[in-house]
Amino acid sequence: MVQEEHRMAERISKVISNIFNPIVSLLVFYIYHSFHRHTATEAFKSMLPLLVMVIFPVVYWIASNVRKGRYTNMDVSNRMQRRSLYYFIIASLMVYEIFIYLRWGAADRNVLFLILLLILLHFSNYFIKSSMHTALNLFVAALFYPENHIVSFVWLLLTVLIGITRLILKRHSVAEVFSGAAIGFVVSILYLYTYNQT
Repeated sequence: MVQEEHRMAERISKVISNIFNPIVSLLVFYIYHSFHRHTATEAFKSMLPLLVMVIFPVVYWIASNVRKGRYTNMDVSNRMQRRSLYYFIIASLMVYEIFIYLRWGAADRNVLFLILLLILLHFSNYFIKSSMHTALNLFVAALFYPENHIVSFVWLLLTVLIGITRLILKRHSVAEVFSGAAIGFVVSILYLYTYNQT
């Protein structure tokens, strides 16, 4: 009975963890953000560079490295393997940020803070494998806050649940989940504090 309950908890945790993968969560925010502010055509046009320069390349990078055996799994759970992943994601975001600046004459502050978050996660990775799921979803809750307080609060509650799933799936220790949460919290507070000052 206990074993069956544990297997059920693992199955549910895997579904939640996959649905709220950091890439998916960020994509959900950007879809909401784009369609909330623009018509469907304009929203698609604003999303296209992000998809082409960041989302698709990062997904392809992870999948191809898993296929080649360089990464253990799509979560990139191995701390040493994560180093190249951080480099690739940060580089992709910087290319996107340069494109946005050249096109519109202004930086995307959401992406700037996302880059900061990933740099801090990368730095922490030399000491502890901080949970990207927890950090990134906490930041997504902060991104939603100026757009929709209710969605932001719900996403914050989901982040707690996501952190628990990472423990159930044994992808992270308690210290790693709290480390990810701490990094996500600091960047989120900075983001929200500076939001109306730009």
